[in-house]
Order: sequence, then structure tokens, then C-alpha cells
Amino acid sequence: MTDDDRRDAVTPQQRQEPDSGNAPAVPAAGPAPAGEPEPPEGQPVPDRFEDPGLPEHRPRSTDRDPRAARRAEFQVAALFSLSVTGTLLALAAYYTVQVEDDLGVAELLGRLRLSTLLLGIGLFLALFCVGAGVVHWARRLMPGEEWTEHRHVLRGSDTDRAEARRILADGAAESGLGRRPLIRNTLVGALALAPLPAIALLRDTGPLPEDSLSRTFWRAGLHLVRDPEGGRIRPDDLVVGSVVHVMPEGVDEAEHPLEERAKAAVLVIRLDPEDLDQESLGGAHEGIVAYSKICTHMGCPVGLYEQQTRHLLCPCHQSTFDVSRHCQVIFGPAKRPLPQLPLTVDPEGYLVAADGFREAVGPSFWERG
Repeated sequence: MTDDDRRDAVTPQQRQEPDSGNAPAVPAAGPAPAGEPEPPEGQPVPDRFEDPGLPEHRPRSTDRDPRAARRAEFQVAALFSLSVTGTLLALAAYYTVQVEDDLGVAELLGRLRLSTLLLGIGLFLALFCVGAGVVHWARRLMPGEEWTEHRHVLRGSDTDRAEARRILADGAAESGLGRRPLIRNTLVGALALAPLPAIALLRDTGPLPEDSLSRTFWRAGLHLVRDPEGGRIRPDDLVVGSVVHVMPEGVDEAEHPLEERAKAAVLVIRLDPEDLDQESLGGAHEGIVAYSKICTHMGCPVGLYEQQTRHLLCPCHQSTFDVSRHCQVIFGPAKRPLPQLPLTVDPEGYLVAADGFREAVGPSFWERG
């Protein structure tokens, strides 16, 4: 082994041990960054990450010259006023440039182009000028001192919290809203009008649903017909454990048959009447129950029935409903039971609806619990 090999085999811990006597130990150090020389043998590694500090504060022209501050104030107010103008332009374009189906192709395309152009310009001015005005206000008129703070625990003491409230109050005062009513008033006008185009455009996405989401095609006396093959159903056609997908008779003649079919899908299941609780028996006929097929979580079709456990399963998000207990939710994200369609029979012995659904079908939302 050469002298170089022996030197390379020495561990960092061995390098810290004194060679003899009371010689001080030298802490191990990693290699110096590229371009920096290694420290002399026996000397500690210097701190290579010194705090550079803050650059010297340079006052802005608006800090030195009141006329420059006044010009900046007018510039900010002009940007906020442009935002108001953009909002009004977008609203005017939306309501005045009408696009009708009975127009010729050339005129229709021309109006679409004009409407799109004016809406784009108006919305750009409404949103961009608010942001640009706030940035210009902060850079030119608000206090521009630099501050540094040490990190500390997130929850401060009561003294620190009181100091934070004082700082916020001072910041509100330093923003100049009280001393600069022109900026304040134009900002309020810009922010108040900016959402109006969005409200108008969203309102035009389609007619309001009103109560159509809570009503279905089912009503008293409508026959249950098999889906999709058709045909009325007698109680004797079903044995315990049978599952039939049904629709109300005449749903295909509705004004909007696809929408009505989507809400009216029902599963008919026959159980032993002794397996049903009292709440389920109220809408059942000889152990035959009918429940909405639309999951109350996200509106997926509930189509998997486990005969031994008498559970209905939604395959999308695994919501599980107990058919023997009024389709109560026993697992999964659904929050409501499946609505029950009350059943009876007509004079000829066919199954019919005793009434429509007594609660809304489909997923829950803010108006439903």
C-alpha cells in the first residue's frame, strides 16, 4: 500500500483525533464549492452563506414629488374606469347584438363575429384593468419599505395577535383609501360591475329547471311496463328474488322522452313480505316493491341486486341500499335512501303506480338535504 492509499483510507473520525498531546481536533468538512479554495490545514471552515442583507432603499418619484403621486392616482383611477367601461361594453354587446336562428348564413356569421369580438374586448378590459390598477396602486402609491422577520411558531401570543391587528389597521390606513376617494370610488365601481357579464352569460346557458328535477312522469294509475322490451306486468309474473327494469307506460310519447326516461327508471323486486319492514310494506303489493334506479349520490344507475342479502349496489361508487329496510343506505357515499314508488293493481290485475314518487329522485344537492 502506498502513502497515498494509506492517507485515503483514513476515516473522517480518525482525522478529528489529535495526533499527540493536547492538539485540538479539527472538525471534518465537506469539499468546498467549485471555485473556492480549501481552508488551510487545521483551520475551521468559514461560513459560506452570509446574510446578504437588504439593498439600500431608494425612494420612488411618488415618494418625493406630490405631483407624481397625483398623476399616479389619476392613472389608477383611469384603469378602474376602463374596467367599468369594459363591463358596460360587454353587457351592451350581449343584449344589443342579437343572434337569431332565422338569419342568413352570412349575416349570422357576421353577428357572431361582432358579438364575440365585443364580448372579448369588454371582458378583457373589465378584468385586466382591475388587476393592472391594483398592481399600479401598490407599486406607486402604497408604502414601499422593505422588512425582514424571523420565522416563528404559527400561533402567536396574544400580544403578537394584537400587534397583527394593529398592523392590518395601519395597512388599511396606509393604503390611502380614506385620503384618496377617487381611487376608492372607481375601485368600488369596477369591482361591483365586473361580475355582471358573467351573470348574464351564465343565465343564457339554458332555461331554468324550476321544479322539473323533482318531478317525474310517474303518476297514479300508470302501468309498469318492462324496459326495454315492453309489456305490462302481473304480480304472478314475478317470483321471490325476481328483478325487473320498468318504465311508466306512455313515457315515449312525452314532450321530452329521453329526459323523462332518465328520471323515471325503476327497479321492481319481489321479496317475501315477512322480510320487509313496516315502512317498505306501505308502498308494496304482495311483497313487490319498486324503487328509483337513480342513485342518490351522483345519479348513476343502481343495477346490481344481491338476492341473499337483499342489497342493491351502485357499481360506480359502491353505495349500497337495503331493499328490505326501505332502501336505507348501509354503505357508501350516498346520503338518502332510494325513493320508493308505491304500487297497486288495476281491475285487470296488472301492476300500476298508486301514486308518483313522494320525494325527488336522483342525486342530492343543496335544495334537497
